[in-house]
Amino acid sequence: MIEQQGAQIALLQEQLSWLKRQLFGAKSERIVADLGQQSLPFAEAETAAAPVAAATEEIRYQRHKPARTRGNDTISYPDDLPVERRLLDLPEEQKVCAQTGDPLVRIGEEITRKLARKAEQFFIIEYVRPKYASRKDPDQGILTAALPDSVIARCPADESLLASILTAKYADHLPLYRQAQILRRSDVHISRQTLSKWVLSLGAGLAPLYEAMKARILASGVIFVDESPVSLQNQSKGPCKKAYMWIYAGGGGGDPPYRFFEFRTSRGYAHVEQTLKEYQGVLHSDKYAAYEKLAKRAEIQWCLCMAHARRKFVEAEGAEPVLRKRILRKIHHLFMLERVAWARNPEERLRIRREIEKPVLESLKSLVKERILAGGLLPKSKVSQALHYYLDLAPHFENYLNHPDARLDNNVAERAIRPLTIGRKNWLFVGSEEGGQAAATILSLIQTCRNLDINPQEYLEDVLRRIMSHPAKRIDELLPDRWLASRQKIAELQPISQDGLG
Repeated sequence: MIEQQGAQIALLQEQLSWLKRQLFGAKSERIVADLGQQSLPFAEAETAAAPVAAATEEIRYQRHKPARTRGNDTISYPDDLPVERRLLDLPEEQKVCAQTGDPLVRIGEEITRKLARKAEQFFIIEYVRPKYASRKDPDQGILTAALPDSVIARCPADESLLASILTAKYADHLPLYRQAQILRRSDVHISRQTLSKWVLSLGAGLAPLYEAMKARILASGVIFVDESPVSLQNQSKGPCKKAYMWIYAGGGGGDPPYRFFEFRTSRGYAHVEQTLKEYQGVLHSDKYAAYEKLAKRAEIQWCLCMAHARRKFVEAEGAEPVLRKRILRKIHHLFMLERVAWARNPEERLRIRREIEKPVLESLKSLVKERILAGGLLPKSKVSQALHYYLDLAPHFENYLNHPDARLDNNVAERAIRPLTIGRKNWLFVGSEEGGQAAATILSLIQTCRNLDINPQEYLEDVLRRIMSHPAKRIDELLPDRWLASRQKIAELQPISQDGLG
């Protein structure tokens, strides 16, 4: 009985130490509810006091629903906004009547107004399109220059404004209702419903880039993957459902350029299996059973995250202090060696891993195994769980030794998914499955831009103007890394042109 009580006390002390660390340690503040404490006296008194039933009177009335506004009624702006006129004229060879050869007569102009945004200042872009007709052959019709291609047909917002809306929502974590309030302060009124429709349309229009990024990630040979829950609004007005957003980081190298988000309505194994069904190469992840199932395929080398294993030993505070300290020192030694290895070329990196890091991994595995075989561990204790977690997966922790671009941890995916966790605290939930897919598409492009130190506002504005007329076979040219390389090349050639040599 004394032994059982001692074991129970040790387990409770370990749990208490962990809870104190969560509440008062160097972590974000957390609110702990329902710990089994008794209710406060005044709370019980309020609960016990039942409201007195009041007399009721039945009243009937008719409520007239206001008519919904459609079209341009949902967007308005002041009349005194500055106007920037842009002339879109016909080429000179088209200003001649095809039948008679006489010059066409300018009979008026077609004006298309779009709300634009530049440096936090709203202005109007007027596309002035002169209209031409033939005097002698009026049946020929009226000729005007074509409007620039747009992802959203007949949209009253310019691509500069659309790009700023996407950047504010998915890079700066501003929900659409807050953006509507911000616009209202400038006396520009755009309903939240209109903003939502624009986001959905832009997500669909950017889908070719999304698919191109996915193909390049799956062909890269090194992928970092993680998932995080998001709330999905229930269309039947019930509580929100739990959906998931997967993040795949890839595209080449140990710090890959692309951040690919994928929205799914559940955490089922089939989703990640479908995405990675033809993938061959290194897969970094945590110990989720779906990834463990994928690791059984011969063409996948599963690299488990050492940071997750280390975290379990950190949380086992208060038990086996000497053993815990030795294990954490060895893991810290591995991360220090990796820092050195990544500063060298791939061949030298592999040599450091096989000659220096491998013995450290073997000694770590032996230390864990010896402690488990010695016995005396409480099965539910955190230190016991940490030891068994490491020993069961020890072979997979060593897979990074054989690939120069593999990593000791999955922190690339952990960092990539952090903007999503910050954003969902602001926009709270996804409105629909279509909205979740649009969010995944736009998040993929914006977070890839941020990873490559590209201004997402500048990138999206340029891509939205070009994507509709860009050849589908060359869609990769608009991916953020290729777009940045093209811009840098133009910037390098610009001084030559100024000297008159270009």
